[in-house]
Parts: sequence; C-alpha cells; structure tokens
Amino acid sequence: MFAQGDLRFVVLKLISDKPSHGYEIIKAIEDRLAGAYSPSPGVVYPTLTLLEELGQIRVQEADGPRKLFAITPEGEAALDQNRGLVDTIFGRIAEINERHGGGPAPQIVRAMENLKMALRIRLSRGPLNADQVAAIASTLDDAAKAVEDS
Repeated sequence: MFAQGDLRFVVLKLISDKPSHGYEIIKAIEDRLAGAYSPSPGVVYPTLTLLEELGQIRVQEADGPRKLFAITPEGEAALDQNRGLVDTIFGRIAEINERHGGGPAPQIVRAMENLKMALRIRLSRGPLNADQVAAIASTLDDAAKAVEDS
C-alpha cells in the first residue's frame, strides 16, 4: 500500500495531529483508507520503535504495555523537511478513500476478518462432529440472512 518509508511519515503525521497508541494509529490508517487497507501490528509497532529510536516520537505515557506516543521537536522538523512528500502521501490516501466511496465501513471489514479468524482457529483445533458442523453452518446462515435483511 505504501512505498518504502512512506508509512513512517504517515505514522509521524498522525501522531503530530494527536498523540496516539499503536492500535489507534492502525485504526486511523484503516479509516482514512475507507477500509481498503489496514496495516498489521507487525508493521506499525516496528515503525513506532524506529521513530522513537530516531528521536522523532516519545512515549508520553504508558499504561502497562500500552504506550501513548507524542511527536518531538525532531519529529516536527522531519515532517517540515519532508512536507511535499507527506502531502503527496496523504493526497494518495485521500484518492483511495474517494475511489472506495468511503468503502465498506471499517467496522464491517473488521467484523468479517474477526469471523474468518474465529473459523480458522476453531477448525485448527481438530475435526468437528456432525452437531458442531450443523451448529456452525446454521449460525453462518442466520448471519447471512440478517445481513441480507438489513
């Protein structure tokens, strides 16, 4: 979705707009891209670590493993020095959002992914008996009908 190094500027800009936790940054990117893309924690958290090591963000407060990140003067300077690139990246993000017409609501995309993951996890635990297969199929059929009737 992003060219080499672009995500770093996206994260930095979002933190400059509002101090945020990693999860909030993931959600903000997903929302800005109308659900077309959601970066994984495995991409965002190393980016946060890099920005922190570069001195461009700092932990404003920590609540257990959750860290609230804020931009530093060095981070503001990096954004200023790369203003053209940052504007171009956010312009592309706006175009993607527009192309998707707001796209599917991020909540729906997330719910679909949660359902797929729940099914994978359940199926990986071993074979299902006939009653379990019937119950899962019935639940999925009911959900499909509810969506169609919405």
